[in-house]
Amino acid sequence: MTSSDTHAGTSSTPGLPPLTPGPYRKRLGIVALIATFGGLLFGYDTGVINGALRPMSEELGLTVFTEGVVTSSLVFAAAIGALVGGRIADSWGRRRTIILLAALFFVGALVCVFTPNFEILVGGRILLGLAVGGASGVVPVYLAEMAPYEIRGSLAGRNELMIVVGQLAAFVVNAIIGTIWGDVPGVWRIMLAVCVVPAIVLFFGMLRMPESPRWLVEKGRTGEALTILRTIRPENHAEAELAEVENITNAERETNQIGWRSILTNKNLLRILLIGIGMGIAQQLTGINSIMYFGQTVLIESGFDQSAALIANVAPGVIAVIGGLIALSLIDRISRRKTFIIGFALTTTCHLLIGFASLMLPVGNPIRPYIILFLVVAFVGAVQTFLNIAIWVYLSEIFPLHMRGFGIGVSIFALWLTNGFLSLYFLTLVEAAGITGTFFLFAAVGVVALVFVATQTPETRGRTLEELEENVTTGAIYTVSAKQNAARRRG
Repeated sequence: MTSSDTHAGTSSTPGLPPLTPGPYRKRLGIVALIATFGGLLFGYDTGVINGALRPMSEELGLTVFTEGVVTSSLVFAAAIGALVGGRIADSWGRRRTIILLAALFFVGALVCVFTPNFEILVGGRILLGLAVGGASGVVPVYLAEMAPYEIRGSLAGRNELMIVVGQLAAFVVNAIIGTIWGDVPGVWRIMLAVCVVPAIVLFFGMLRMPESPRWLVEKGRTGEALTILRTIRPENHAEAELAEVENITNAERETNQIGWRSILTNKNLLRILLIGIGMGIAQQLTGINSIMYFGQTVLIESGFDQSAALIANVAPGVIAVIGGLIALSLIDRISRRKTFIIGFALTTTCHLLIGFASLMLPVGNPIRPYIILFLVVAFVGAVQTFLNIAIWVYLSEIFPLHMRGFGIGVSIFALWLTNGFLSLYFLTLVEAAGITGTFFLFAAVGVVALVFVATQTPETRGRTLEELEENVTTGAIYTVSAKQNAARRRG
């Protein structure tokens, strides 16, 4: 099923007054800035292992497999964190859950920095993983629920931009520290310690941020919700939006569609849940995080020496941030579906080119490492421009309010689980199949992902969360998309 791009570009909620300029935009910007420190921590904690792994392995005596365990322990824990974090956020509130995650980031970082051995290091990585997974689910939902629908994509998408900023920060910090103090014992501990600072900022910053008004309405606290909406919307827009949210919430209560059993027995809700899971898995099977975690290893395999690879590895981080900025400028102007199709087409092409370059240029060829570096940078740019921000925004907006925490939690659980298996076995795969076989495998999976997106994902851009909620719950989001697709084929 496809949906019409033309519908996505227009307001579908005539009951809401237009969004006019005002001081509320500055308030929204501050809320987004503070909350996305969760994304910054997500990015730094997942990216720092890229440069810290080799000196860490030398000090702690890690093998190829235990390197994979150290890396993937965070990722598997993130799967649990996403699942549990969503449920906590539904019952405890988005804001308080993010504060809890900030404390978990802080404690996990300290455990890793002061670890005396492999076992405690893995324990610290698990704590960080729980925080990363929770942040990956709760922060996008918080931003999507705080944002007016007209700018929901660009506001919620800032979290993914901060993730890649965090990864770039990790690459740059690794390169600087590795170059200056590379021979100092325990240099990797310094790399890991840097993330304590943003954890402190997130904790104290969120103490001053408001709760999600949509969550407050669901809990019957409409007075508080209106007070908050008046600070982040024009006055007349706030009251109209509150009325719309109340109507949808009351309708849901009457249908008693609350709880995972109800979700799994409702074909429309189950279908949107499966689409969310599929999008999360498809994003990870591009292999983007294998590059972000093990980019230095890939570059060494392509022909760079260890020091040059550490510095060259900054390039994918830079292009990730540039791609993220471009994505934010496009996300509220191009339909989600079209963005996904372009993204998977480009990443699959890059996979094929990397595989062929590795096959055609033998090890020792002086241009081999630079060609592969260029193609890796192109791949990262394609993912960040057309997939990562768009998919995270998509997951934050497709689920109805009463299942939003559960839906995004399960979807991101699947995302992180896929990420975890790739992290655990990527180095083993490269060792067994080389760069050529590894990237040809990614290309084959990319074709499957492209077919899935083209046939299954409904459009969400240009619709309020409440309209999407009604369309998903009734199944209209699928039937309308099917009719529009048939009409376009006839035309």
